[in-house]
Amino acid sequence: MLKSLFLNNDKESFTIYLMHSSLLKEELSELREFIENQGNLLEIIEIKDDYFSDAPILLHYTKEMYYRLLAFKFLPQDLDRILYLDPDILVINSVSGLYNQDISGHLYAAAYHDILSIREINKVRLNAYDIDAYYNSGVLLMNLELQRKIVDEQEIYNFVQKNGQKLIMPDQDILNALYSQKIKSLDERLYNYDTRYYRYYKLKNNGICDMDYIFENTVILHFCGKKKPWKKKYSGKFHALYKHYEKLALNNR
Repeated sequence: MLKSLFLNNDKESFTIYLMHSSLLKEELSELREFIENQGNLLEIIEIKDDYFSDAPILLHYTKEMYYRLLAFKFLPQDLDRILYLDPDILVINSVSGLYNQDISGHLYAAAYHDILSIREINKVRLNAYDIDAYYNSGVLLMNLELQRKIVDEQEIYNFVQKNGQKLIMPDQDILNALYSQKIKSLDERLYNYDTRYYRYYKLKNNGICDMDYIFENTVILHFCGKKKPWKKKYSGKFHALYKHYEKLALNNR
């Protein structure tokens, strides 16, 4: 993800903020070397073990599920916005248009995957909440300034305590249930393209959204779901592209 971001935004300089509680010094050192060798900066934010000691935890979801939702508490207070990206992403065009979006009055800008089965199942699951669209939290442009004023940490914990049995993707479910009405919608084809649905996107847009369109216009390819391109048996449409960036990244260590 980082290699593709740097390579396709070579006129930009980035500061990467990494929140963690358990990474080893060797891992952090290796990551810092990789990022700085590409002409960018790494800021490490270590979260103390006891910070989320009272926060409800769900099965295999650890305290890290709160990092995205409460990032504004730990990031520099003079930072007014930040772009969060999942690691299972390729960035294939400039992110400047996304990063510079007008998000006045919105806590986030995000895309929802407009696929009927996904949309309806999640609306039913969280039917007690006012949800028009179920947004994917893998790409989030965050309005940190507004979040500091509006987002209530205890409200998040109360929601998890009340709805724990219904939560499948906890941080994403929380984001949608509590803040869906304050999310600016982004075009998923441009900013959160689900690589599982190439044929669907193409059919839905009368053939316009083909490979040429994607490489010319799409900024972010997202390898959603359990099947990941770094695993041996993966055979998705964009597998070769992923392996290309993987090789470039590993060769730059």
